[in-house]
Amino acid sequence: MRDIYKPFVTTDDPDRDVRCQDALQFAFRDLVAASVEAGWGEHEALEAIITLADDGLRRIGANDDAQTLLEVLRRMA
Repeated sequence: MRDIYKPFVTTDDPDRDVRCQDALQFAFRDLVAASVEAGWGEHEALEAIITLADDGLRRIGANDDAQTLLEVLRRMA
């Protein structure tokens, strides 16, 4: 797996998401290729990666929602 380079733009840079994609693209391709080499179909591997990414985003969202709720409850106490 190839190294992923560190961000070279600030967190408020409007192109930060594109820079992150640039940083991940080769490692992503390597991951898909390794999955295919292991016997998974490319389509299967890509679907699995999408599902895992979606699950990760949902987990982050749930954690953010829980934090917001805890803050509201703390203020009410």
